Amino acid sequence: MYKAVISGDIVAYTSLSDSQKELLEKKLKQLFRVLEKDYDIFIRLIKGDYLEAVVKPEEALRIALLIKTYIKSLDFDINTEDSRSKHFKIYGIRLAIGMGTLDRFDAEKGIIDGKAIYRSGRLISAQHTHNKKKIHIKQSLFFSIEDADLDKEINAFFVLIDALLNQATARQSVVIYYKLKGLAENEIAEILKVSRSVVNRQAISTNWYALNMAINYIEYTMKKLS
Repeated sequence: MYKAVISGDIVAYTSLSDSQKELLEKKLKQLFRVLEKDYDIFIRLIKGDYLEAVVKPEEALRIALLIKTYIKSLDFDINTEDSRSKHFKIYGIRLAIGMGTLDRFDAEKGIIDGKAIYRSGRLISAQHTHNKKKIHIKQSLFFSIEDADLDKEINAFFVLIDALLNQATARQSVVIYYKLKGLAENEIAEILKVSRSVVNRQAISTNWYALNMAINYIEYTMKKLS
C-alpha cells in the first residue's frame, strides 16, 4: 500500500534574522496543530528549517500547499533587494512529495523509514543551496513515485501549480490558504476583515479556478493508490 511523505526545506532560511526564525518556528508549530486537527498526519520540524510529514496520498498535495501558502502569507519585513531574502519571499519553502512504501513508521518514536521518505528526501537534498552566495531556483514543488508514467504526469501538474503559487503575494497567499481549507469567500472575508469582493479579486488574480481543478484531479488520482 502506498504512503505519502512530504519533505520540506525553508528557502534562504539563513537570510532571516534570529527574531524572524523564532517567529517562523512559532507560526509553523501553530500550523502543525491545525493540520493535526484537520488531517490524519504526523508532522515534525527539524532544526528549524526542515520538516517531514507522513500523510494520506490523496491529502498530500493539499497539505503541502497549505504549508507553502501559509509560509508565503507571513509578511516578514524582508529586504527584497537581497537575492537570498527575495527568494524566501517568492518561494517560502521547497516541498517534495514521495510516494511509496514505509517499512517502519512509529509516530511516538519518530521513526519514518522506507521508499516514500527516501524519495521525498532525495528530491529536497538535490535542491540544497546552503552556504551558496547566489541561489538559482526554477521550481519549489516536486513529486516522486516508482511509476514512471504517473511520475511524469503529476510532475507536469506540479510545475504549473508551483509557477502560479510563486507569483502570489502574501495577501493572495492568505486567500489561497483559506480556499485550500474549503472556506467560502464570505467566511474568508470575515476572517480577514475585508469585503467579499476583495477576496474574490484575490482569488481570480491567483487563477484559483485553474489551481483548484488541478488539485482536485491529482487528489482523485492519488486516492486510487491509497
